[in-house]
Amino acid sequence: MRPMARLARLTSISYPGFGGLTSVEERRTRALDEVCARIDEAAMDRPDLIVLPETFTALGLGGKEWVEMAEPIPGPSTDALGRKAREHRTHIVCPVIEARDGLRYNAAALIDREGHVGGVYHKMHPTISECVDGITPGTEAPVWQTDIGRVGCAICFDLNFRDVADSLAANGAQVVCFASMYRGGLSTRMWAFDYGVWFISATPAENSVILDPLGRLLVQSFAYSYTISAQVNLDAVVCHIDYNHPLLPELKKKYGPLADVHTVAPEGVFLLSSFHPDVSVTEMMAEFKLEPRSVYWRRANRVREAALHAPGKPIPAAISAVQ
Repeated sequence: MRPMARLARLTSISYPGFGGLTSVEERRTRALDEVCARIDEAAMDRPDLIVLPETFTALGLGGKEWVEMAEPIPGPSTDALGRKAREHRTHIVCPVIEARDGLRYNAAALIDREGHVGGVYHKMHPTISECVDGITPGTEAPVWQTDIGRVGCAICFDLNFRDVADSLAANGAQVVCFASMYRGGLSTRMWAFDYGVWFISATPAENSVILDPLGRLLVQSFAYSYTISAQVNLDAVVCHIDYNHPLLPELKKKYGPLADVHTVAPEGVFLLSSFHPDVSVTEMMAEFKLEPRSVYWRRANRVREAALHAPGKPIPAAISAVQ
């Protein structure tokens, strides 16, 4: 039987780093020891994915010292967290400064449940000071298939630039892991809502968040709660109410609570989630001819283009119809 209702537990660990000057290796060792202890605590909730803050081994350092913390991937940090990922059977996002081919990148590595590096993201928009200090920008936001869904990353200053989110969307991201030194606030909710993704951030202190694809806050970190966790259902799709809304009564009549519909009225959208053991949300939508919001936007643009090319003329049904 295919597992539907893709339930997954997402976890964020805030970590502030520490003060004082020590050697690069001493700093890395201490940070890894502290973070691994926090991972052990977080593992009591049996997470499927853990996200850590941006360059967690180098927090508290100045720019040039920060770049000196660069290491290869795989390397000391991914090796240490890989052992924890394997021990607790979880995925971990490990953000470090990566040294590769003589260059330095602000990076986030996704470690799989076996402890292997499944992929590396390079921050597409380092800050001006980062670039001045020698950080090379990335050019794309890759997405990796995992057993919970398609996972991608963004880092700190990236949140201000839509080409990062556009790249994640083009690559099919369902979960966006945001490793950061700043909290992001409203922008985090805008990304979650606009792109219909589960959004999990990890910052050094308060206000790490886990958001659903409607931009709703599920949980937030505070000074006395540095680890946050939420169970979510990734078998879900954001839809617009246009054309879909009249079809929902028949859907609910057949599937009842196994087809969960949560509508946000001002925005005119709803999140459809399947909790059925045999029928996925995609299959439900196909059965009742429901249309995802992203597909609706493309259809609207297709109709607009037809109207521009033949102003004043009727739009053919083949162009305007749900496909």
